[in-house]
Amino acid sequence: MNICVCVKQVPDSWAEKKLSSTDSTLDRASADRVVNELDEYAVEEALRIVEAHGGEVTILSMGPTEAADSIRKAISMGATAGIHVVDDALHGSDALATSLVLAKALEGRGFDLIIFGSESTDARMSVVPAMVAARLNLPQLTFANKVDVDGSAIKIQRVTDYGYDEVSATLPAVVSVVEKTNEPRYPSFKNIMAAKKAPMEALTLSDLGVDASTVGLGNAWSQVASFADRPAKPAGTIVTDDGTGAAHIEEFLVAQKFI
Repeated sequence: MNICVCVKQVPDSWAEKKLSSTDSTLDRASADRVVNELDEYAVEEALRIVEAHGGEVTILSMGPTEAADSIRKAISMGATAGIHVVDDALHGSDALATSLVLAKALEGRGFDLIIFGSESTDARMSVVPAMVAARLNLPQLTFANKVDVDGSAIKIQRVTDYGYDEVSATLPAVVSVVEKTNEPRYPSFKNIMAAKKAPMEALTLSDLGVDASTVGLGNAWSQVASFADRPAKPAGTIVTDDGTGAAHIEEFLVAQKFI
């Protein structure tokens, strides 16, 4: 079983995020860079599948030079190797361009299964897995909370508002998983050390045969027209309870139309 997991380096979820004043894109340098949390579930699911059926897991990421650190982090969970698509022309690329580049990086590599997290914490779009599947002409099984592989057959439980649907397909296929799929493992010290020496293939747009003029901020289908900092949170009201505290609370609740 030859599996590729696509991961993204994102700003830490707990950090205060802001847009760059120069081009209105996310300021990624203003916060710690981490592996997208939902992609860790994808890595874990891939590792569980190869532990059950044999095979290898490769990590693929598109991003700036610093994204190599996140690829190494994902490898340290137990993957074998990494592929890093890095090119300055990719800055500001939208989901359409991202899916194009990932699909080009995946083409012809013979992966039996391509796994994504269901979404990235910096964009929350959940569309890239489906777009990649469409570009590769592969079946897509998205929003899985359970994945079963049996030979060349794959079946998932797809999360819905009313429970789940059972969706099946034949490999090769593209899968995205949600956070209820598993519990990601912590990297062992042995794997952390091994990840530093794991093979990492670096690719540019030229290597993939992608025209730089078709990607990047200038070719994004959506643009940020303007933005402003979030207004400061107003100070709360302190009520000294001199025996009338309950009355003050009642007045507040009435004024806010809570009661």
